[in-house]
Amino acid sequence: MKRIAVDLAKSVYQVAESVRAGEVIQRKRLSRGAFARYVQEQVEPVEWVMEACGTAHYWGRIAQACGHRVLLLHPRYVRPYRRRNKTDRNDCDAILEAARCQGIHPVPVKSHEQQQLQQLHNLRETWKKSRTQRINLLRGIFREMGIEAPVTTAAFLQSACELLERPEVSALRGALQVILGEINLYEQSMHECEAQLARWHAEDEVVRKLDEVSGIGLLTASALKTAVGNPERFASGRQLSAWLGMTPREHSSGDRRKLGHISRQGNTYVRTLLIHGSRAALLAAQRCQRSTPERMTALQRWATETAARIGQNKAAVALANKLVRICWAVWCHERRFSGNWQSMPPA
Repeated sequence: MKRIAVDLAKSVYQVAESVRAGEVIQRKRLSRGAFARYVQEQVEPVEWVMEACGTAHYWGRIAQACGHRVLLLHPRYVRPYRRRNKTDRNDCDAILEAARCQGIHPVPVKSHEQQQLQQLHNLRETWKKSRTQRINLLRGIFREMGIEAPVTTAAFLQSACELLERPEVSALRGALQVILGEINLYEQSMHECEAQLARWHAEDEVVRKLDEVSGIGLLTASALKTAVGNPERFASGRQLSAWLGMTPREHSSGDRRKLGHISRQGNTYVRTLLIHGSRAALLAAQRCQRSTPERMTALQRWATETAARIGQNKAAVALANKLVRICWAVWCHERRFSGNWQSMPPA
C-alpha cells in the first residue's frame, strides 16, 4: 500500500509519497484547495500519515470517508526522526520514518461529535479562567481601597453589588460595574455550557455509568469519554491511567529502580478534573468516617487510611489513579460501580 506523509499547515501542505520503506518517489507542495482535490484523486487505498495537530482529525475523517487508512502520530514521537533543520520537507521525511516504527501507538481519529464536545469543554474552561481573572482584579481593587471582600467565589459574587456601593470606590463605580457585568456574563455562559452538556449526554449510557463513580461527575465523565473514545485500545486500567499521566515517572537502570512523582503526561484538563473529583470524594469519605463509620465502603476506607499515612494531597492523587482504573473497568466490562467491589485475580 502506498504511504503518503503530509505536513499540515494553515495554507501550505507538503506531501511525500512512498511505496517502499525509506524511499520517497514524489514530493508536492499544495494549497488547501489543491490538497483537497489531491485526496479525492487517490483511486487506490492509501495510508495517510500525519502529525496529530489541530486539523489532522478533520483531514483524517475526509480520507477515511474515501476508503483510505489514516495514521496520526504524536508530534513528540516524530520530532526525534527529523534531521538537521526544521523544514516542511524534513518534517515529511520524519513522519515517514516514525511511521515505520511498530512500537509507536497512533492517535485515533476523533469524530465530529468528539471534537464538538472537546471544544465545548475548552470554551467552559476559557470562560472560567476569564471569570477568575476579573474576580481577582475586583478583589485586588477592593483590597487597595481598604475594603475586605469574601474569599470564596460564591460569597464574593453575592456581595459584589453591595461592595460597589461603598463610598471608597465611588469614582471607579462605572468601570467596576463593567467588570462585574463581564463576570456575570461568564458565569451565565458556564451554566449554559453545563446545561448543554447535560442535554447532550441525557441518553448516554456510558456517561451515566461513569457519573455513578465516586468523585466522577458529569463534566469529568463527559471529558473522559470524549478524550478516550474507544477504551478497548487500552489493555488495562493501568494503561489508561498511564496515558493520562497518573502513574509515577520511572528512572531505572539495571537493578536500580526509582519511581518519582506522577508523569503528568497526556490530557491535562481531564487529569485536573479527576484529581479535583478525587479530592472531593476523599473529603466525603472523611466526613463519613467521623459521622457514620459503619456505612463506609471499602474504597472510602482505603482512601482515608491512605490519607492518614501519606497526607491529603498525595492521597487525592492516589485515589484519582484508582478512580481511572475503576472507570476503565466500569466502561469496558459494562457493570455498575460499587465501592465494595473486590477484583478477583486471574486463575
